[in-house]
Amino acid sequence: MIDIPVYDKQGKEVDRIQIDEAVLGLRVRLPLLKQAIVMYHANKRQGTVGTKSRGMVAGSTTKLYRQKGTGRARVGSARTVVRTGGGVAFAKRNRDFSKDMPKKQRRLARDSAILAKLKSDDAVVINEFKFDTPKTKDFAAILRNLKIDRSCLVALGGNDENVYKSLRNIPNVDALTVAQLNAGDICRRRKIVFTREALDAVLASASGAPKNA
Repeated sequence: MIDIPVYDKQGKEVDRIQIDEAVLGLRVRLPLLKQAIVMYHANKRQGTVGTKSRGMVAGSTTKLYRQKGTGRARVGSARTVVRTGGGVAFAKRNRDFSKDMPKKQRRLARDSAILAKLKSDDAVVINEFKFDTPKTKDFAAILRNLKIDRSCLVALGGNDENVYKSLRNIPNVDALTVAQLNAGDICRRRKIVFTREALDAVLASASGAPKNA
């Protein structure tokens, strides 16, 4: 069992939660976690680069002049890669770098990433984030109260426009809902901050959570 405190906005401990490691897969599966992170980075690649080969540029394919007898170096068509306006040798093509994983594997990788954060004391739980209006200064104060001075990911139970607008100008701080959480984003940031609602939702949807009949 992992014992983790719950804090309020002032950084004071108000409760404690016992988390069964079996709910999050019992152990951190490093090979699966690596596979998920490779997929995360691959899916961010656009692959939209493109250059023209000698067969794609405009121009005649006729040899510019005869091979011998002119006193000049031998040359091919105007499309050759050694001439200005010619094609590119080994031209780049548009590519799809995206990868995929089965849903169960993605969820288990997410759970492994969360378990790794819990075991390394890089996970923080706050009872709630409530803002009447967006206020970056107030959100930054909360992070200081929680002793978070590194990059962090904020996990929310649902969409909260005021929270998003409050943190969007703080460097290296992102926010995702529970449905958007993935191993890549979790490992990308040093800390992860859960609201109590978000943590309950994660544990309910975890790969090792008991299923209702």
